[in-house]
Amino acid sequence: MVTETIAALGRARTAVTVAFLVHGLVGAAWVARIPQIKRELGLSEGALGVALLGAPVGVVLAVRFAGWTVARWGSRATTLASGTAAALALVPLGLSWNIAALTCSLVLMGGSLGLMDVAMNAQGVAVERRYGRPLMSGLHGAYSVGTLGAALAGSAAAHLEVPVAVHLSVAAAVLTAVLLLCCRDLMDRSADVLPDPETERTAAGAAPDPAVRAGRWTLALLGVIGLCSFVGEGAMADWSAVYLRETLETGPGLAGLGYAGCAVAMAVGRLAGDRVVARFGPVPVLRAGSLVAALGLGLGLLAEHPAVAVLGFTLFGLGVAPVAPVTFSAAGNLPGVPAANGISRVTAVGYLGLLGGPPVIGFVAQGVGLGWALAVPVALVALIVPLAGATATAGR
Repeated sequence: MVTETIAALGRARTAVTVAFLVHGLVGAAWVARIPQIKRELGLSEGALGVALLGAPVGVVLAVRFAGWTVARWGSRATTLASGTAAALALVPLGLSWNIAALTCSLVLMGGSLGLMDVAMNAQGVAVERRYGRPLMSGLHGAYSVGTLGAALAGSAAAHLEVPVAVHLSVAAAVLTAVLLLCCRDLMDRSADVLPDPETERTAAGAAPDPAVRAGRWTLALLGVIGLCSFVGEGAMADWSAVYLRETLETGPGLAGLGYAGCAVAMAVGRLAGDRVVARFGPVPVLRAGSLVAALGLGLGLLAEHPAVAVLGFTLFGLGVAPVAPVTFSAAGNLPGVPAANGISRVTAVGYLGLLGGPPVIGFVAQGVGLGWALAVPVALVALIVPLAGATATAGR
């Protein structure tokens, strides 16, 4: 019986790892084809920007109902259903004939990915809880590997001049098959039930525990931590190449190295993060990582040298790598808060930073220049240092 339980837990860990990988693959599958889609539909930069809002709108709408959805159908069913919907959304995305079709496809894909994000993180928290040691960083590392793999595959398809519709339809079929075949061993509804110490105490006639009640307020602090990190992640994706190309006047090849360095460092940091968190604990890891991110990016911007700037972007990715997994793990283990509810609230606030941060930085850059505007994520990740204590539940 014990052997069977251990084997089942191992299969569940593999299944949720694949879910994170698929999430990254789906979300980035079409990114390298954006220029061709823009050209084929005859869209201006402004029109494309409007269409691209479809994905974040879908995410924000879905995350608001994610807790209720997981409570109603369970994180396993929600992960499988939303993941399948997200993968299949690539088909109409590749077949889009105008801006309206493109926007609607992105709303569908973004909403499905947002729902899957919450559900698979709830599964990850449940598996981590049963293992009794940190696992979330490795799961988020699988997501990062997925995004990198999808970007490379998309670039190869574009280089080989594979039609967008063919590329995305094949990707949809393959990723749907991988999800349904490899994620069947996700944990059942019992994984979504976390004992509430407050309920147990009051049912036994004891006075309410102030510490448990206060723990629910910790959720707001976790949301702020996620916001501080995600603003920087969005800024690296949207502004690092612009900074290198236009502010530091580098060539187009070098300009792309800023985000590449950040993304690779983040993937490596997450894949190694579980051992580091297990060894030192979530709070010291977040504080040290935030300092590395703030100092690395800050010095990289002050140096105003391309090589140093690339190094700064890379150190930023390495430093923020543990923030999302540790924060989601903490949100999923708060006393009195169902895992999916806690994760959905942190995700919703975090996405505000991911989606709203880059435009704010662009607005600030108009007044003081992009170099100084990128000091905003420096200040925000530095703010994580005093707030890191809110993630202490992730180490339990």
